[in-house]
Amino acid sequence: MERVDNYPTHEYQGLKLRRGHPLPFGATLVPDGGVNFSIFSKHAEDCELVLFEKGAKEPFAVIPFPDEFRIGDVYTMIVFDLDYENIEYGYRMDGPYDPQRGHLFNKEKILLDPYAKAIGGREVWGEEPDYSDDFQHRGRIVDHDFDWQGERPLEKDMEDLVIYEAHVRGLTKHPSSDVKHPGTFASIREKIPYLKELGVNCIELLPIFEFDEFEHSRISPETGERLMNYWGYSAVGFFAPKAGYAATGKYGMEVDELKNLIKELHENGIEVILDVVFNHTAEGNERGPYISYKGIDNKTYYLLTPQGYYYNFSGCGNTLNCNHPVVRNMILDCLRYWASEYHIDGFRFDLASILSRDQNGHPIPNPPIIETLAEDPILGNCKLIAEAWDAAGLYQVGSFPSGSRWAEWNGEYRDAVRKFIKGNGDVAGEIVQRIEGSPDIYGERGPTASINFITCHDGFTLKDLVSYNHKHNKANGENNFDGTNNNNSWNCGVEGETDDPQIQQLRTKQMKNAITILLLSRGVPMILSGDEFANTQFGNNNAYCQDNEISWLDWDLLEENDNIFNYFKSMIEFRKQHPVLRTDHFDTDYNRTGYPEISWHGLNLWEFDPSASTLTMAVLFAEPNDKYDTESDQFIYAAINMHWEMHGYELPNLPRSKEWHLVANTGMEQPEDIWSAGNEPKIDSQDEVLVGPRSIILLVAK
Repeated sequence: MERVDNYPTHEYQGLKLRRGHPLPFGATLVPDGGVNFSIFSKHAEDCELVLFEKGAKEPFAVIPFPDEFRIGDVYTMIVFDLDYENIEYGYRMDGPYDPQRGHLFNKEKILLDPYAKAIGGREVWGEEPDYSDDFQHRGRIVDHDFDWQGERPLEKDMEDLVIYEAHVRGLTKHPSSDVKHPGTFASIREKIPYLKELGVNCIELLPIFEFDEFEHSRISPETGERLMNYWGYSAVGFFAPKAGYAATGKYGMEVDELKNLIKELHENGIEVILDVVFNHTAEGNERGPYISYKGIDNKTYYLLTPQGYYYNFSGCGNTLNCNHPVVRNMILDCLRYWASEYHIDGFRFDLASILSRDQNGHPIPNPPIIETLAEDPILGNCKLIAEAWDAAGLYQVGSFPSGSRWAEWNGEYRDAVRKFIKGNGDVAGEIVQRIEGSPDIYGERGPTASINFITCHDGFTLKDLVSYNHKHNKANGENNFDGTNNNNSWNCGVEGETDDPQIQQLRTKQMKNAITILLLSRGVPMILSGDEFANTQFGNNNAYCQDNEISWLDWDLLEENDNIFNYFKSMIEFRKQHPVLRTDHFDTDYNRTGYPEISWHGLNLWEFDPSASTLTMAVLFAEPNDKYDTESDQFIYAAINMHWEMHGYELPNLPRSKEWHLVANTGMEQPEDIWSAGNEPKIDSQDEVLVGPRSIILLVAK
């Protein structure tokens, strides 16, 4: 028996049609070769579906939606017998043009579907577009027929993650990366053995939703190079992967290429978190282009002043109206789609504090969108991570209105560790809090609410943090005014590159100090890709526009700085071996080892004043064995000396069967800087350990 709703009821210029289904929004395949098109607009008065053959400048059909094809505020129709793999589509909306009331309808503009699952127009990265084409970003139709072969999201415990933040293009674009298709999803698959060797179990990708790398493109007056929208924090569409990141993008296969990458990462025990940008779009302010939302329903999608101008809490020209029910549902639909269709493990929300603003731009205590995402059943096991601030000064680290469901990028951790490493003893008490997982900030939520990081894409790399006192952003063409001036960096005596062996040695030591503190800290550590082999951006702390060797990882440095890579790798492995470093609670009380789970010491045992300014401190972790076997209890002691002089530290007494063995000494060079499990040498004195200037010694009891 054939379904009645498979029969066309209308015909227009030879195309067979019928009223469609309002949900889901977007373009969806239906039985018998039809495509269901559905789009919302509350304020439009008329809508047309515009169909193109792929790449054609002129449409082959422009189909008005009959009145009976409108259901509430949704225009929907099924078009039969389309060769969906070879068409592109958009919409024309007619309605009032009244900017003061927030309406910008223009029937001449062809608009991208906000729910488009694939987008044409930028299929090959950096290929100059045809600017004479009025329809730059074109919706395409996707058939979700990928065979996952039983693979599913990994659902690792938050406390067990070691996150590796990476840019899809920058990770492998450099000629030294030695991959078949540099700068693509496919090339990351070739780096999976490397990621496993390093020991990370989660990769966080900078934005991969379709964006326009030519947005604000210009020639740098300093270098003569073309500057691009390299980072991609400016989405054109939220449901489509960036075709230019796919080796097969020119063939329209970016969806499958990305799914193959995710499938293989999961098969190798590596989760995938996406950096998502729901705070603004690529349409900019009043002078920005019509791409999608502005022409479909400007008043619904954006935060507008009473005069009809765009609020700019994002610093990028406009702000999405995230707590409007329609926009809120779009964001929810988007995340559900990526979680279900792409098996994504979690999301990091750029400038997430914007999600807490109401339709007038005011912060609200219980934002509907944040609660909705936290309680959604499909996202129930997805990691949700907030960058808990926005570009208009709303800073919510520790106060992001999320309950226990959300984690946060801990900017307080970054700042405190940077200050302490370079020699600011005033933050010693804060360092205690940060290493314990920031109980002063996340007391009710637990340490897994804290994403601990010292560097990220936004700012200096770890190598640059110890090589530059000041940013060097002239190549960005903004007279060095862009990027933060508050870097808390120290160049160790010379600005930039140097052949001085003493300064080189000190910089290496400082990098090892940073990663040691990071991986000993409770919470979730995040590493910037390339830091593990001292990658540099040559002092640029805002490389958002640099599609060149400033931003691309130089893999030749892996061989040159193998000592740093080995130290990173070994510290990650050490963290994995010790659950006491990865707990989801803040207990510091005595446990069945007879010691506090965490205790703090100065040069003398039990003599540490967290209110005093100091550069010398020590921490003792006591880790009971799960089988109540006291012989197997673990003790970890880290003597941290950020002073420029050597100091002796009194060592804790141990149960009679145990002695202190050396795990790491950041003041030593390879191979005596770190030791693998089972090979740690016993130290000569069990009563005191001497720690060199600006060094950390890590011990384990055996």
